[in-house]
Amino acid sequence: MYSLTVCDHVMIAHSFRGEIFGPAQRLHGATYAVEAEFRAHRLDADHLLVDIGLAGRELRRVLDTIDYRNLDEMAEFAETNTTTEFLAAHIHARLAEACRAGRLGAGGRALAGLKVLLRESPRAFAAFAGPIGAEGAAEAGA
Repeated sequence: MYSLTVCDHVMIAHSFRGEIFGPAQRLHGATYAVEAEFRAHRLDADHLLVDIGLAGRELRRVLDTIDYRNLDEMAEFAETNTTTEFLAAHIHARLAEACRAGRLGAGGRALAGLKVLLRESPRAFAAFAGPIGAEGAAEAGA
């Protein structure tokens, strides 16, 4: 299996509901290093998986929807604990949608899967991996 990874980062504010989250129930910030790993069984005729420039631009486009935002104030996330795991699945769903829509070119439609990893720190990170087809979108909550 081939893979190609693009990286970026995002800064958000949020809080969590539930005693399990302790002090994180209060509003706090998080900076995530974000890695999107695109996977395919074969390369295209030009020996590419997907265009790396398109992949990077699409990741940035997705991240721009949450960057420097208080997620608690966004209707899309009302009553949702926007944990690192949840955000990885959210970003995955948006990138998978971009692949299905052709925004990463023909290679994006031929992908076998996608993994999105968010690093909160060098010691703590979470990921979501799955197919880019409609079944992957349903699994990721799209």
